[in-house]
Amino acid sequence: MPTTYTSSASEKTWQDHLILNEFFEPLTLEHARRTPMRELISTILSHRTTHADEELAYDRMLEAFGDWQGVLDAPTAELAHAIRTTRWPDTQAPRIQEVLRRIKAERGEFTLDFLGEWPTEQGLQWLTDMPGIGLKTASLVLLFNFHKPILPVDTHVHRIAQRVGMIGPKASADKAHKVLLEHLPKDPLVLLNFHKHNYWHGQRVCFFTKPDCARCPLKGFCNYYLEHYGPATAEAMAATPKKWDTAWGALPH
Repeated sequence: MPTTYTSSASEKTWQDHLILNEFFEPLTLEHARRTPMRELISTILSHRTTHADEELAYDRMLEAFGDWQGVLDAPTAELAHAIRTTRWPDTQAPRIQEVLRRIKAERGEFTLDFLGEWPTEQGLQWLTDMPGIGLKTASLVLLFNFHKPILPVDTHVHRIAQRVGMIGPKASADKAHKVLLEHLPKDPLVLLNFHKHNYWHGQRVCFFTKPDCARCPLKGFCNYYLEHYGPATAEAMAATPKKWDTAWGALPH
């Protein structure tokens, strides 16, 4: 692990990838666990919502209405009730129906498989033109399901990138998508691992409040650590775990 602070944001980004790849272990491109349509709709449901509540909302929705046509045809109030475990069901219900309506109108069926044949930028534009689908959601679908060279940046990835110094302290999440992608190889496997590992790191180590810096393997070049604790000492680095210990709790989805 590095024991000195690097000045280059691109160097920090690559070191972050190498270290967390070892800390959490590499994933394969087959890590994507859901079909494209499920990834899209579930990600809409997940906004400011726990994974458990998102899964419950998704299951209740399909149990109540059977399939995507049933969801599209459902009274919006009944759909909102079915997904009531999400943060804003009254907002998400009409958005989901409008997304389904556009997909059906343009493609003739409820499928996103055509995105695998499109260039990344074209797919990104098509997805983000729909209501409730931002850069993060579109990037997740394109990377996870179609292995496009694009990097999703959620709140955890964004927070860690700012704290470590991979991006500027005022860089928005949308700006971070572009900057971090410039720092990394355009390799879907690298991008998937970078996203998932930093997501896990934000969930389990680099918390929004009271980050667990003692456990963090990035402390050797992290701006936040330097500002709060000074340069990482050899003793602090030696005491830092090299691998995620399952005794600390299961990793998120």
